[in-house]
Amino acid sequence: MSSKVKEWTVLSMLEWATDYFKEKEIPDPRHSIEWLLAETLNTKRLDLYLKYDRPLSPAELGELRPMVKRRAKHEPLQYIIGFSDFVNARISVNSDVLIPRLETEQLVEIILNRHDEAEDHSLSVLDIGTGSGCIPIALKMERPAWQLSAVDISVKALETARSNAKQNEVHVSFSEGDIMDPKTIAPGNSWDIIVSNPPYITPEEKKALEPQVRTYEPHRALFTDDMDKMYGNILRFAEKNLSPGGTLYLELHDLFAGQIQQLFDQKDWKTDLRKDYDKKDRFLIARLK
Repeated sequence: MSSKVKEWTVLSMLEWATDYFKEKEIPDPRHSIEWLLAETLNTKRLDLYLKYDRPLSPAELGELRPMVKRRAKHEPLQYIIGFSDFVNARISVNSDVLIPRLETEQLVEIILNRHDEAEDHSLSVLDIGTGSGCIPIALKMERPAWQLSAVDISVKALETARSNAKQNEVHVSFSEGDIMDPKTIAPGNSWDIIVSNPPYITPEEKKALEPQVRTYEPHRALFTDDMDKMYGNILRFAEKNLSPGGTLYLELHDLFAGQIQQLFDQKDWKTDLRKDYDKKDRFLIARLK
């Protein structure tokens, strides 16, 4: 931050940091400094525009300066401030877990909307590859009567997920499990709903990802070397472990959505592809015929 500005105000910081982030090729530069500044001042982003002339104290500048430096290196905003809002929950995030996406929020909304009649009934739900725990936590907050369980291959991710459940004051049963070795996942149980947002980016796409994704988010949660095998394992697990009349919900790579749907259509499944807000094929809803 240049020493030429004797007194930093909200407006001068917004303008300076926006230009600085543009030089560093940071996505959404204005949004980035708004978010960091709002976090520093403990205010809403929109309220910054009611405080243009407010001076920033030395203590506030001392808190903001390292966050600006981190963002200039393309570190995700959510990792810098330590959380992401997801549906109705505040989810703590770190480099051990993916940052929850808008598409995954939509997946949760699809499940809630399709089972709104079961609001007061105790459905059993399993989330495979839970990461931060955002999916089961959001579902449990909306449907307290449901029984939520979740698995992940990463012990550190599970630590974050358990902490998130505690801070959102919900109970979710978390355990270690790997869909590439399905026998590790909750053997002997049956589920009314199974949901998964598994790693679905191909290694060939790595270079095309934004640096903030490619450099900072956990690769094991992003990339798969064998998409057919991964979704095939989920399919076979669901065949054995869904309750009669149960439903499987999957988030998909839009370019491979038809390919994954065909895996299910070749078996005894009734499937429905749903589009995300960008009109891309993103979600598969599957039920055994």
